[in-house]
Amino acid sequence: MRSKISLGKISYINASPVYHGLDNGLLPDWLTMVSDVPSALNHKIITDQIEIAPISSAFYAMNHDKLLLLPDLSISCHGDVLSVICASNYELDDLNEKTVMFSHESASSVSFLKMIFSQRQVFPKFKVGQVGNIDGIPSGVDAVMVIGDNALTQPWRERYLHCFDLGGIWYEMTGLPLVFAVWVVRKSFAKQHPDQVREVHELLLASKKQGYAHIDEIIEAGSKKLNLSYPIIKKYYDLLICDLDPLKIKAMKIFFESLYGQKILDTPAKVRFFNS
Repeated sequence: MRSKISLGKISYINASPVYHGLDNGLLPDWLTMVSDVPSALNHKIITDQIEIAPISSAFYAMNHDKLLLLPDLSISCHGDVLSVICASNYELDDLNEKTVMFSHESASSVSFLKMIFSQRQVFPKFKVGQVGNIDGIPSGVDAVMVIGDNALTQPWRERYLHCFDLGGIWYEMTGLPLVFAVWVVRKSFAKQHPDQVREVHELLLASKKQGYAHIDEIIEAGSKKLNLSYPIIKKYYDLLICDLDPLKIKAMKIFFESLYGQKILDTPAKVRFFNS
């Protein structure tokens, strides 16, 4: 008997190309999609509430012993990405002992920002809070880490002296792409239901293929959802990459090694794929 499967879905527009087919006729009745922000999907997969999901790549590294990667799926960039920024009133090197606020919405972005500061021997005072509304940022905060749709839609560049794009910073450091999110399956579930996991993986790849075949529709939908112009959303999707080729796997391994080297990870993270 076929098991019901819950499939996580990032609620930002960055994952829209991957889910276009599933949103338009490919979704079978035994597969339920659960839409949420990355941090919530991180929590839900590790607490057995969902079986397969896109999660922060750093969160995969933190839980690599319980999860397996699905091949050829990621949310990555090769340089600037526009939706992962640190808006600051100071240069990065001048944020020592200044207050930097972030939410828990993305483990990868926060881990990467901490790694950058650690490498520069800069030690800010980190504060967790709501950063989605620019008008709600407390006056004593010197910089904020913002991701997703909120990074695109609010006037961070008008309000702050600097907006550092984390994708661009990583590229300057390494010359490599930055993998923000990966699709994973719980290892225990994959062991019990390998055929269904393979079927979901094939559906995701088919859905992504359909998405890129209808990218103009996705851009139009993103433009309406965020109330931004078509050219802005087109530029955003031009910068996003949703595959996971050997170069991105190499970049991801280097990212994990850096996180371990800066003591952000307690143990080295191994990259393991489903059915590999």
